[in-house]
Amino acid sequence: MIEHVREYTESEALRVLKTKSNLYIAKLYAFIGLLCARGAYEARNVNLSYLWNTKWGPSFFSTTMNRNDFAEIMRFIRFDNKNQRSQRLQNDKFASISEVWYKFIENSQNCYKSGAYLGIDKQLVPTKARCRFTQYMPNKSDKFGIKFWLASDEQAKRRKMGRNALHL
Repeated sequence: MIEHVREYTESEALRVLKTKSNLYIAKLYAFIGLLCARGAYEARNVNLSYLWNTKWGPSFFSTTMNRNDFAEIMRFIRFDNKNQRSQRLQNDKFASISEVWYKFIENSQNCYKSGAYLGIDKQLVPTKARCRFTQYMPNKSDKFGIKFWLASDEQAKRRKMGRNALHL
């Protein structure tokens, strides 16, 4: 799955910059780790220069990766082949991420065996993105988002499987 993301991110950088760019898997894992840390710090809207500030920012941001490298990966990261996206969008509104999503679900199912009791519920993941699959749910605090149907293990409180509402 990570190799898939690396391949399409490199091809997008090549398309825009017109020069070959090598993105190493270790660097992509570091990028994902920093994204998780950014979320944990609730700093998704914080300017990157504050996070990489050696005096005020968390030290692991600057020691893990250069700020410019992080920004460049953020600029070019892709989860699919952009050249073929328009064809796939005709049949699948979730096309820009569906390949990686289905691989993630498959990996999750292979790595986790659920208990006897599963619960099914929907979850709205808030987003301000303008995309074809954003939905409006007036009874939620965040009115707009991506709706997922999830199967959860009642005993372990873990998610077994998720489907975007468009694929039901």
